[in-house]
Amino acid sequence: MNTDDTITALATPPGIGAINVIRVSGEESLRVVEKFFRGKEKLEKSSSHSIHYGKFVDENGETIDDVLVAVFRKPNSYTGEDSVEISTHGSPLISEKIIGVLIENGIRLAEPGEFTRRAFLNGKMDLAQAEAVADVINARSEASLRGARNQLDGILSGKIEELRQQLIDVSSLIELELDFAEEDLEFVSENETIEKIQSVVNVIEKLLDTFRFGRVIRDGVNVAIVGKPNVGKSSLLNYILKESRAIVSHIPGTTRDVIREEVSIDGILFRLYDTAGIRLTENDVEREGVLRSREAVKNSDLVIFLNDVITGFSIELYNEILQLTDSSRVIKVMNKIDLNRSPDGNGDAQISALTGEGVEKLFKIMKEKTVGINIFSERSAVVTNIRHFVALKKAKEYLLKAVETVKNGMSGEFVAVDLRNAESSLGEIIGTVATDDILNNIFDKFCIGK
Repeated sequence: MNTDDTITALATPPGIGAINVIRVSGEESLRVVEKFFRGKEKLEKSSSHSIHYGKFVDENGETIDDVLVAVFRKPNSYTGEDSVEISTHGSPLISEKIIGVLIENGIRLAEPGEFTRRAFLNGKMDLAQAEAVADVINARSEASLRGARNQLDGILSGKIEELRQQLIDVSSLIELELDFAEEDLEFVSENETIEKIQSVVNVIEKLLDTFRFGRVIRDGVNVAIVGKPNVGKSSLLNYILKESRAIVSHIPGTTRDVIREEVSIDGILFRLYDTAGIRLTENDVEREGVLRSREAVKNSDLVIFLNDVITGFSIELYNEILQLTDSSRVIKVMNKIDLNRSPDGNGDAQISALTGEGVEKLFKIMKEKTVGINIFSERSAVVTNIRHFVALKKAKEYLLKAVETVKNGMSGEFVAVDLRNAESSLGEIIGTVATDDILNNIFDKFCIGK
C-alpha cells in the first residue's frame, strides 16, 4: 500500500439514494478533480472547508452530474492530506462514472479503511481512536455509540498515555542511576520504585475490570430463551418486541427453529433467541430444533430458563442446561402468574408474558447479570477491544515481574527492561508501537470509503 498515492472511494453506502459522496484524498486530489469540475471558482485556489457548486464532466466535456465539491486542505482534513468530497445525485451509475474518470487520471481506488489509516499515520488520531471510528459506524445501541464516541474522543488514549508517561519517568530515574553506577548515587529508592510501579498496576487492573462491561456495550448480549414446550417462550419474545414475531399456539412444538431478534434495553443491545421447546420427540424436524436450542444455550451470554406456574419448575431440564452453561448465566423465570399467584421459590423472577407483569424486573436482572451494579459508565475509560485487553494484561505481567526484580535486589538494568516492555505493551494500544501486521489486521475490517 503506497501512502503517497491519491486515493478515492464511495463514502456512502452502495445503492440508490438521495445523494452519494465520493471521497478523494492525496497530493493530486485538487488538481485532478479541478480538471473535470466546472464551477465559478477554481478549486486549487479555494480555501479549506469551502463548498462549491458546479458540474462534473467526463474526458469529452460531457456533463456527468451537477455536484457539490467540498475542499479540505492539509493538515486540516480528516486524513491530514489535501482532500475533496464530491456530492452527487444518488444514482450508482453517476458514482461509477465519476470514480472511473478519476481512476483513469491516476487516482487509485482506496483499500478498506485506508482514509482512516492515513489519518492515523498523519497524526490526526492515535490507533485506539482509529479503531473507535469503526465502532461508531457499527454501533447498534445507545450504550455502544456513547462508548465508541468516548474512545474516539480520546478518553482511553489519555489514560494510556498517562500510564506510559509514569513508566517513562520511573525508567528514566533507574537508567540515570545506571549512568552514575560508579558514584553509587541513588535517585529513587527501592520502596519508591515499587510504589510507583504498583500504582500503575492498580490503574491497569481497574481498566481490565471494565472489559466485561466494555464488551457488552460494544457487542451486545446474546440471550437464549429456553424451556419446555408451551411455557410461553414465544409469548415472552413477542411481548418484549411489542409485535407478533413468533407464532404462539397451545400445540406443543410450534417453534421448530431458533428465532433471532434484537432489542435495546436501557441502551444495551440484547439479541434474543427464541428456541424450540426442549423435549424428547420422534419428529425429525422438531428434533433438529431441539438440537439447535441446545447450541443456542452453549453460545449465549445469558439464558432465560422459562417455566410456568401451572406445570412447575423442571429440575430435570435445569440440570440439563447446567451441563451446557454455567449457573451464573442462567435466570430462572416463572411465567403465567396471571393464571396462578402461588409463589415458587425456584424463580429469580415471576412474570406474565401475556400482561407484562414482572417483565421490568426481569430486564433489571438481565442487566445486572450482564454488567453488574453500574460500577462503570460509558463516560469512563472503558476497555471494549480484545486487542487492548491483551496488551494491558501483558503490561501488567511485565510490571509485576519488575516489582519482583526490585524486591530480589537485582540490577536496575533488569528492572529497566521490564519497564520498557510494559511501556511498549501500552504503546501498542495507541499505536506508538505498531507493526504492519497489526495495522493491516485493524484496517482491513473497515468499510471501503472510511
